[in-house]
Amino acid sequence: MSRHRIDICGVICGGPRLFLIAGPCVIESAAHVEKMALSISEICRECRMPLIFKASFDKANRTSLRSYRGPGINEGLSILLGVKRKAGVPVLSDIHDPAQAEIAAPILDILQIPAFLSRQTDLVIAAAKTQKPVNIKKGQFLAPWNMKETLDKALSTGNCDIMLTERGASFGYNNLVVDFRSFPIMSEWGQPVILDVTHSLQLPGAAGDCSGGQPQYIETLARAGVAAGIDGLFMEVHDNPAQALSDGTNSLNLRDLPALLKRLLRLHETVSSLDSVGKPADRS
Repeated sequence: MSRHRIDICGVICGGPRLFLIAGPCVIESAAHVEKMALSISEICRECRMPLIFKASFDKANRTSLRSYRGPGINEGLSILLGVKRKAGVPVLSDIHDPAQAEIAAPILDILQIPAFLSRQTDLVIAAAKTQKPVNIKKGQFLAPWNMKETLDKALSTGNCDIMLTERGASFGYNNLVVDFRSFPIMSEWGQPVILDVTHSLQLPGAAGDCSGGQPQYIETLARAGVAAGIDGLFMEVHDNPAQALSDGTNSLNLRDLPALLKRLLRLHETVSSLDSVGKPADRS
């Protein structure tokens, strides 16, 4: 089945090109997020890979009450607006309650529904009603086929620009696993499908008052997702993961991004060429 194509400020999601959603987990400061956006966008331009920049203005689901959550919606949206102007890339951030949808929509190019909230009907519908593209992360507690109901909630608003993201399923305590059946299952519904590589390698709550992670498997998982036919990749990227204020333990180091993207794009070209074998030529 062909995918519905979503044009997000010139980034085509669901088309023949692999696209990337990337950035630090949370907005740490205006200076840091702008630096990251400029660095990642330059890498993507060199690789000729479409980029959507991601950073959260609020991490409402931190393990500990003491953990940094972000600058909040008003300051965060102002910072992301600056990123759009300076780096010239579309931006994405999470919303956590229905009232935030209308506030965030004028700034964000994509509204994201966090995995823990993927069954919150009012939130999903409020995001979709803005008619902005919406990225819905599959809950860690959901089977891939259960996402059809969530998708139908969003589509009921008349908004067809919906993306679905796999980010791992709970596998016992403090562990996640990716079921690669998710990709063909969710692709059958015709929307772009994304693999959130770094969150799938998170170890939720494994470090006691925060989550752990296994970043050494980022390339392995990303390669497997590309081979499985995903439309896009989601990766949290930081210039100093050890000092990141959120999710540093599963983030990709910025210095490793250029070489990784080049390898993934070569793999995507190979997979695309294999997919085209035996298909009739387009004579349009």
